[in-house]
Amino acid sequence: MKLFLIIFFLFNASLLYSQDSIDEIIVKAELTDNSLYRLPLSVTVINEEDIINRNAQHIEDILFAIPNINYATGSSRGKFLQIRGIGERSEFTEPVNYSVGVIIDGIDFTGISLAASTFDVEQIEVLRGPQGTIYGANALAGLINIVSNSPETKLYSELSGSLSEFDGRSLGFVFSGPLNEKSGFRFSLKKNESDGFIKNKFLGTDETNNIDEFVSRFKIHFDSDDESLKINLIFSDADNGYDAFSLDNNRVTLSDEPGHDRQETFAGSIKYLKEFNNINSEFLISFADSDLEYGYDEDWSNVDICNQTPCDTKLFGFDWWYSSFDNYIRDNENISIDARFLSKTINDWVVGLYYRNQKTNLIREYTYLENDFKSSFETENIAIYGQYKYPLSNSIDVETGLRFETRDADYIDNDGPAPSDFVCIAIYPKPESCLFNNEYKNSEDFWGGKIVFKNQVNNNLLRYLLISKGYKPGGVNIAGNLSSENLKYDSETMINYELGFKGNLNQNLLFQISLFYQDREDVQTKQSIVTSIESGLQGGLCPCSFTDYIGNAVKGSNYGIELELLWLISNKADLFFNLGLLETEFENYLSYSHVDSDLKNGIPVNLTGRDQSHAPQYQLNFGLNYRITENLNIKFDIEAKDEFYFSDRHNINSDDYVLLNVVLGYQKNSWEVNLFGKNLTDEDYQTRGFGSFGNDPRKFYATEPYYQYGAPRVIGINGKRKF
Repeated sequence: MKLFLIIFFLFNASLLYSQDSIDEIIVKAELTDNSLYRLPLSVTVINEEDIINRNAQHIEDILFAIPNINYATGSSRGKFLQIRGIGERSEFTEPVNYSVGVIIDGIDFTGISLAASTFDVEQIEVLRGPQGTIYGANALAGLINIVSNSPETKLYSELSGSLSEFDGRSLGFVFSGPLNEKSGFRFSLKKNESDGFIKNKFLGTDETNNIDEFVSRFKIHFDSDDESLKINLIFSDADNGYDAFSLDNNRVTLSDEPGHDRQETFAGSIKYLKEFNNINSEFLISFADSDLEYGYDEDWSNVDICNQTPCDTKLFGFDWWYSSFDNYIRDNENISIDARFLSKTINDWVVGLYYRNQKTNLIREYTYLENDFKSSFETENIAIYGQYKYPLSNSIDVETGLRFETRDADYIDNDGPAPSDFVCIAIYPKPESCLFNNEYKNSEDFWGGKIVFKNQVNNNLLRYLLISKGYKPGGVNIAGNLSSENLKYDSETMINYELGFKGNLNQNLLFQISLFYQDREDVQTKQSIVTSIESGLQGGLCPCSFTDYIGNAVKGSNYGIELELLWLISNKADLFFNLGLLETEFENYLSYSHVDSDLKNGIPVNLTGRDQSHAPQYQLNFGLNYRITENLNIKFDIEAKDEFYFSDRHNINSDDYVLLNVVLGYQKNSWEVNLFGKNLTDEDYQTRGFGSFGNDPRKFYATEPYYQYGAPRVIGINGKRKF
């Protein structure tokens, strides 16, 4: 009842207030730049001040503040994202198929977001719901758009740095200036390091999940009265440690082979804009070339773990421990071309043509493979899209958008059936010519789009009704031990229904509220097969190997609310409140990979009505920013999240938690210094969990839950000097 009263109040508030809105925020991820509070879409914008206050080095550091967005720490960074409960949790499937798009300065970084540094970033935009009109298949759940700062109109330089617990340190530099009256350049670079918060007891070190990241950007803009040329270059190099799996469910590991999470990316874009009398034209060419390597100690333990323990014996003819390492080496190349034409009339329209080619080559080095697994995956996407806005009256517009996309996929690996050639049969290890013998080709056509009824009641209140469709391509599972019915999975589609209100009340209260319902067909779900190393049987006695694959549920539904408020209490204080409420469930979903399924008799587990994984029912961020003096301010904020299932194949869930953060900031002239504290109460909170296997030889591999934890309390200082 309270929620409906709030909605009613916001809906009718325009009757009480008629003043203009304040502090216009421009969203740049749409086809045209739009004011946040005039955009009929659920969007959150994080500005540069928020990034600095949180000492955010990567997008994972700011995601807690955004309603209905979650992530999984399946690597050194929380780069596996979910929006409204939809998204990926790890990269242990091949090829990887993403639901949340990531764009940096117009360049597609989807799937390579370890490079998503927040240094010298103007704002981060999170668009919830399918973005099928503009971004197509890579944005079924939504989109994260990162916009870095533009060149300055006069000479400008900036030096920044930070120090924090766990030997965290960073140093950044920015230099910008004009080329002429209308053109300029900007160069920035930053080094960020930390020992990490995980201790390795076996090796006696506290830096096995260290952070070692470098990013640099170069921008040059050439502008005239009716045209502009914008060139962006990005180089990112990350060599992070990854040792986070604990047999004792704490922040202490026992591994003898700590893992790593590495990515080197060189990316760039060229954007040309030309204005005509009634039409604007835009041409964008972008590329991203990345070398990625991700590996971890699969046994989470060491060769001495059974010394002088009950497992230091032989049982059933083998030792009660095993040792294995799993390493993925990927080469990812992506190029895209986007051309669009935009009207400048009252009946706004956009027409565009899009092309994308992506190539991924993988080498998997795994202890229990006779030969390295190799695969190549290439996709080619061609799309035409358009958008049209028609005013029905002075205050009501109808906006329609449509995208038609064709996708050709070509996949090949060396995990298929052995060829009949005598050489291939007789020789071990097999030559390269014998290995690539599993092929998959697929062509699919998709369409997505939207229709929006937009009512601009007055300058302070927007009401809208949105219906949109998104899609996600099907694909192939690579594992040779899968049954024939599990080798391929179908495309997923989703219809999103959204009702929203936005506005500014009396120049004191900025608000956004959206109610959404998402109807999902052929829901793609991550599943796993656990196979005994000794017997080769599914569900057999561990130690075990793991086969991840994608399957389909028949239907699913995701619905909820996003609410964002900013209340300017006085010229000294402002209060912010961000809330996400989410309900998710499967419909007609029989799972044969769930830990409780009866594999021997072929009896599945019925997950109909169960919550989807990584979909907490509430997320909350609220706080107070108080200006003590003209130069001194303090900010308190609370982050809270409900419990959620970690996976669709077991019943282990996280605990709900509350985090307290404080920032004390000082600004004067060109100086800025912030003393910050994150998770001040030192809360233990889980970010990922497993519950379908046992991995501890000391307990004879008995099935039990395992958890990964987020960062403990971190206190530090950051500063910036402008020149």
